[in-house]
Amino acid sequence: MISSYLFFFSPFPVGGEQISSIGRGLCVLLGISLEDTQRELEHMVRKILNLRVFEDESGKHWSKSVMDKQYEVLCVSQFTLQCILKGNKPDYHMAMPTEQAESFYNNFLEQLRKAYKPELIKDGKFGAYMQVHIQNDGPVTIELESPAAAVDPKQLAKLEKQQQRKEKTRTKVPSESSRERNAPRNKDDPSASSGAEGDVSSEREP
Repeated sequence: MISSYLFFFSPFPVGGEQISSIGRGLCVLLGISLEDTQRELEHMVRKILNLRVFEDESGKHWSKSVMDKQYEVLCVSQFTLQCILKGNKPDYHMAMPTEQAESFYNNFLEQLRKAYKPELIKDGKFGAYMQVHIQNDGPVTIELESPAAAVDPKQLAKLEKQQQRKEKTRTKVPSESSRERNAPRNKDDPSASSGAEGDVSSEREP
């Protein structure tokens, strides 16, 4: 099922560049699982936009939704919400594979924009390493989950095994580019590089 955490206000730096931010509103971290369908997506869109987490004009809490207040919504695809612990090691095989998840996530954004105001729906950069800064108002953190779909456990286990095989295949078979990178280079070769020009480690610095 889709898992989602709702916070307030968050900008997103990617590689030192801030690519998205909002003022007062909701920050949605969305975890998409193997079993999710359009049904779960539509349920989550309705819940996020109609959940009463804001105060009204008199200051009464838990009275108004993000649409009532005309606030912004900032979304991030967050596969780690589908984590299953195996001992002390996190396992993510229940998360939807990247190719499918990106299409699903873009559809989720499209449905949010159709149901609300497109200019008030913001998002990060799918699949990017992001430093997310959240100013949590309250703090208030609410977990939403879509209704459990009637999924055949055998079919779900089959999907998980297929994903595990794909992961093993990616690990065992290096890509053409990785083979080129790992090939020994002549020190006198002018095309050889120390790697400094492509170093992106600074982007992962806290």
